[in-house]
Amino acid sequence: MLRRKSFVFHRNCQLFERRSSKLVSTIVSTFTAYYVHKWPEFFPSMPLEPCCLPTFDGRAVQYPSVRNLRDYMSWRQVDCHINNLYNTTFWNMVLKGGMSNTDAEQELKGTVSSDKNEILFSRFGINYNNEPEMFKKGSVLYRDFELQPIERHQAHQQLSKPREDEGYTEDGEEPSQVSKTQREKQKKLQRKADIAIAYVDIIKDEFWEQRPWILSNRAGKLRGS
Repeated sequence: MLRRKSFVFHRNCQLFERRSSKLVSTIVSTFTAYYVHKWPEFFPSMPLEPCCLPTFDGRAVQYPSVRNLRDYMSWRQVDCHINNLYNTTFWNMVLKGGMSNTDAEQELKGTVSSDKNEILFSRFGINYNNEPEMFKKGSVLYRDFELQPIERHQAHQQLSKPREDEGYTEDGEEPSQVSKTQREKQKKLQRKADIAIAYVDIIKDEFWEQRPWILSNRAGKLRGS
């Protein structure tokens, strides 16, 4: 079973002196360890067997701009939806429809989203739109600060050309004039922030408009402060 995870580091990140091999090996090994550790909590009736333990691979990719990064994340969310719709349809055909894996795979070959939605609804009474957002959109984890209301007519301008006096440049890069004291203050605020998990649309601008700190690497206002 395939599990895709993406970990995003800001372009100014200096962790492990930016050595890609060190970043990848540490992230993959840490993620795998926690995945195995948490397995019994989520699958108590399915103990892991030595013959088929979870394993993961990884690679580091550099994106030249914020727009490129957003395009990548959007593609990942679309991919999540496509895979989940296929798997939901496939396993209903097998488990509820009594089809073999081969027959179900053959029938789904060449189908589009509307075909799969029709199979789910007509045969199994399932409206895919009512499926949990967690499975359709995936899980998004981020540092959680107070959401920022942004006027619609300002949204495109603020996303495409962030103001340097707000602490970052057009591509989301921290200006060189930011002092060491300011950087340390930002790091402290980031460490204090909770980690939120959400099942939301990250393709549209709204998610990023309300959470400008994600792309700017500039801490927002702590909730309740």
